[in-house]
Amino acid sequence: MTDLLHLDAFSGVSGDMLVAALLDLGVAPEIVDDALAPLGLSFSLTHSHVERHGIRARRFVVECPEEDHERHLSDILALLAPLPAPIRERAHEAFARLAEAEAAVHGTTVDAVHFHEVGAVDSIVDVVAACAALAHLDATLSCTPLPLGHGFTKSRHGTLPLPAPATLLCLKGVPTYDAGIAKELVTPTGACLVAGARFTRWPSMRPKAVGFGAGTRDLADRPNVLRAVLGEPLEDETAALISLETNLDDATPELIAHALDVVREAGARDAWITPVQMKKGRSGTQLTVLADAADADRLARVILRETPTLGVRFVPFTRLERPRRTVVVPTPFGPVPLKVADGDGLPTRAKPEHDACVKLARQHQRPLDEIVAAALQSFRERAR
Repeated sequence: MTDLLHLDAFSGVSGDMLVAALLDLGVAPEIVDDALAPLGLSFSLTHSHVERHGIRARRFVVECPEEDHERHLSDILALLAPLPAPIRERAHEAFARLAEAEAAVHGTTVDAVHFHEVGAVDSIVDVVAACAALAHLDATLSCTPLPLGHGFTKSRHGTLPLPAPATLLCLKGVPTYDAGIAKELVTPTGACLVAGARFTRWPSMRPKAVGFGAGTRDLADRPNVLRAVLGEPLEDETAALISLETNLDDATPELIAHALDVVREAGARDAWITPVQMKKGRSGTQLTVLADAADADRLARVILRETPTLGVRFVPFTRLERPRRTVVVPTPFGPVPLKVADGDGLPTRAKPEHDACVKLARQHQRPLDEIVAAALQSFRERAR
């Protein structure tokens, strides 16, 4: 099974941060050096370690002479031509995405776009080095939603708003949120390198290695690092279940309701009834009990004991289940537990526990939906 590479971008992402995180993760520097050699550019690399809020992280710094040289996409693709196909194709995709964004911002064509900052040697090196490390790992890439700063940044075009216009266009379709600080947290190179990833808060995985790549600045409210986690993905969870079914035409509604309560208390996953039409036009009720395979015999005997039926049908099946967990959030009325399904690339779902909400609603003499809304609001605020 292909490994999973997850980028925990709580402080954003840039090209140099990504390269540094992958080197810290365990990618050999020679992998990067060998990929950069065919470019024929003048630069030197500096590797070091720094501390960000107590976290030891790697720095990847490209040092090169200043140049006043604008490059078109065709110029950059010519530089990439000697690279091995897996690296070249990744880098080509990143620069093409950025060229399309720049063309849209400036109202021109992709071929006419002039790369300034991103066409500089250090940015080209960052992109190629990152693509080389990613190709070497050959892992499925996932990333957290990206934090975006606000304010302004200087560029060759003048003063630009944050997020930078081209950066934002590179992130079309990518989940983002307000980081609450006046800093550029996601750079154009960072955006075009991760835009094709699968985005999730945290994937279902068994971590095997962790690396930290540091950004240039210190941030007051968070460590300015990108955390890369390489792990073994967990397969989609499937459960072997048995559907226990029986048809009843001589049981009162009260008896059926009691049987449902008893079978749930005995450990059924779920239980419900469905109106059916039986022989000779008689109205009946189908009782269905969802049971784990190991509990099926025991729960079938509960049904036989609690209802007039003479037999129970066993229908085996499997179902796909989302990873789920329970979190407890504070509300003005008291703590509320929620069932949360996430971590599998699908939208996060959160549902407050009904009984806990009912208890608080009665205790505070408030409408039930007010308690539920408060719990969901608290969960959303903590999930940002």
